[in-house]
Amino acid sequence: MGTPKVPKPAKLVMSLISAEDEILMRTVENLNSIFGEVDFLSDLLPFDFTKYYDEEMGAPLFRRFVAFKELVQREALADIKKMTNGVEERYSRDGCRKVNIDPGVLSGENLVLATTKGFAHRIYLRDGIYADLELIFQNRSFKAQEWTYPNYRQREVIELMNGLRRSYLRELRGEGT
Repeated sequence: MGTPKVPKPAKLVMSLISAEDEILMRTVENLNSIFGEVDFLSDLLPFDFTKYYDEEMGAPLFRRFVAFKELVQREALADIKKMTNGVEERYSRDGCRKVNIDPGVLSGENLVLATTKGFAHRIYLRDGIYADLELIFQNRSFKAQEWTYPNYRQREVIELMNGLRRSYLRELRGEGT
């Protein structure tokens, strides 16, 4: 019989998508006030993998990844998603979101995103929130799964997540970033 153990805290990472960089940056400031100091902010990246958000948010769309200094307990993911949904609502206009926020927890083993959409590979957490295993760490790099979103399959995104993982592991060892 195994003995239950609480896993080490994880790195809180988020993907922000919008047609307006000003909204992305204001969202980062707002998230900073909720989740604490930002220790990583990516460059502005094009987001052209899908037209799913175009009608609601406009086009062309851009993305920034953000990570936070303070580590989080993994079981907080559902609460974090509910808080980011509130931030999305704050920036909505006429019933349309102007920013999409996808929070996740990055650990030494994987990247798990939070979503409100159920599917066969997603595990229900609570309050309408599911955990989506997006990437797993194997053979010295994150690897996509058959269900991984196309934009998370990109070499640049996997390298970015590998870099955040290295920083996270240094932080766990007390080496800082």
